[in-house]
Amino acid sequence: MNPNWRSFLESAEGLFDGESAELLNFGDAAGELQAASRQTVVVPLTHLGLIEAVGEDAKPFLHGQLTSDINHLAPGQWQHSGWCSAKGRMQASFVAWRDGDAYRLLISADLQEAIQKRLQMFVLRAKVRVASLSDAVLLLGVSGPQAAEALGDAALPCPEAPGGVAAADGVTVLRLEAERYVVALPESAMAGLWQKLTVKARPAGLPAWRWLDVRNAFPLVTLATREEFVPQMADFEKIGGVSFHKGCYPGQEVVARTQYLGKVKRHLFRIAADTVFAAGDELHSPDNPDQACGKVMTAAPSPAGGWEGLAVIQSNFAASARLGSREGASVRALAVNP
Repeated sequence: MNPNWRSFLESAEGLFDGESAELLNFGDAAGELQAASRQTVVVPLTHLGLIEAVGEDAKPFLHGQLTSDINHLAPGQWQHSGWCSAKGRMQASFVAWRDGDAYRLLISADLQEAIQKRLQMFVLRAKVRVASLSDAVLLLGVSGPQAAEALGDAALPCPEAPGGVAAADGVTVLRLEAERYVVALPESAMAGLWQKLTVKARPAGLPAWRWLDVRNAFPLVTLATREEFVPQMADFEKIGGVSFHKGCYPGQEVVARTQYLGKVKRHLFRIAADTVFAAGDELHSPDNPDQACGKVMTAAPSPAGGWEGLAVIQSNFAASARLGSREGASVRALAVNP
């Protein structure tokens, strides 16, 4: 991550994990989780990276690579998207939006470098450059009942509805849900905006944002789940992340065949357990002894105690799913889109 950004957050009492360099909290992990569930929080999104595709062929290039309809991505809007292997498995997921003639892709930071380089390999003769903005553009999450007020007090633009994008003075704001926003800002604006936003928004670590991802069923492919899911397993077709009316893209035949033959047996569930679990952990069922019945996509400590997460689970084994093995801790699972 940007070293100046880390230094600034440490000066604001941000605590980082020594091994993963993840922003854990600002001194009160439990209190920050409680605040995320009831109040307004601001979270440095250091677990996310940003890729830019720029050039006169940027739109057709991305349209031919990603699962969503980039050709019809309007200014002022964002969309979920994915990039699949030839076998239709998601190598990465994105939040994509336009920035003038360029396109920006929000991605899990642990995949950003590898995916950026691999996308660049497919450019060939197209007039497009794929580059990282992760050091130049910082990302903040703002969530809660006073989120819009906090943005307004900081003189930041506020999209009118979820799915919207607004920009002013080099700062871009994406509205994920009714009360949750992502702010992309240049490093030069870091200190001033942080000071203004924290008047009404409490600083919180990444566990709080991941819990909000779980509550809002926001799917994110990370290194732990790369190439594990066909898009429909993570319900991407239900949130606009897959177009079945566009031309070919890597894995398109598999994705389309899966959709039209109705072979999707695994879907996205919210899960809860009394014990710790993490993205990439397998789920097993006593009723299915031969193989795992699911995999955790996102995990976070719960304000109510225990852990919550998103997981892709074979639907007929969701009720009996257990962590790690058939004898593992039981999991409570509820389908996101029943």
